[in-house]
Amino acid sequence: KVLVSASAVGIYGDRDEPVDDDGPVDDSWLAQVAVDWESAADAARDAGIRVTHPRIGIVLTPKGGALGKMLTPFKLGLGGVVGSGTQMMSWIGIDDLIATIHRSMVDASFVGAFNATAPTPVPQRTFAKTLGEVIGRPTVAPLPAMAARGVFGRLAGPLLLEGVAARPSGLLDRRFRFEAAELESCLRLLLHGTIPSA
Repeated sequence: KVLVSASAVGIYGDRDEPVDDDGPVDDSWLAQVAVDWESAADAARDAGIRVTHPRIGIVLTPKGGALGKMLTPFKLGLGGVVGSGTQMMSWIGIDDLIATIHRSMVDASFVGAFNATAPTPVPQRTFAKTLGEVIGRPTVAPLPAMAARGVFGRLAGPLLLEGVAARPSGLLDRRFRFEAAELESCLRLLLHGTIPSA
C-alpha cells in the first residue's frame, strides 16, 4: 500500500535560506543523484502505490553516522569549526526520524517528498559549540576548508563545507510532535539520557 523511499536534503544543494518540502532542487551532481533516486519510484506510483520520500538530514545517534564519528575527536578536544562554520546543518535525532517514517507509513496524507529534519537547523559553528558544551569539552580545533579539501577531495564540499536549512513544513503542518526539536535537548537526550527542564 505504501513505499517509503528515503532521500536526502542534499537535493536542495548548498543554500542558507530556509527550504520547505516543495523547495527548488539544485542542479549539482549530488542533488541530481537524489532526483534520480526519487524518480526511480515512479513505477510504484504508476502502479497506484502511495510513495513517500523522507528527505533526511544529518541523523544524530551516538551509535554511528555523523555524530558517532564526531564523538571521539570532540572528546579529545579536537572538535571545532569546519570551514567558515556558517554552513547550515539540518539534523534530526534518530528517534524522531523513526517516528517520522512510521507516521508517513500510516498517515495517507503523506504523498511524495517531505523534509525529515528537526525544525531548528543550525550553522556548523553552533553545532560544534553545542556538542562541546554537552560533553564538557572545548571546541577550539578548527578544520580549515583547504585542509578539508586536502583530506576529502571533491567530497569535502557536500560532506563538510556545504549545507542547507531544510524546514520540515509537512511535518509541522501535520502537528508532528518532535521528541527533541532543539539541538541541545537532542544531544543531551542521546548522550546523557535526559532533557533539561524548561
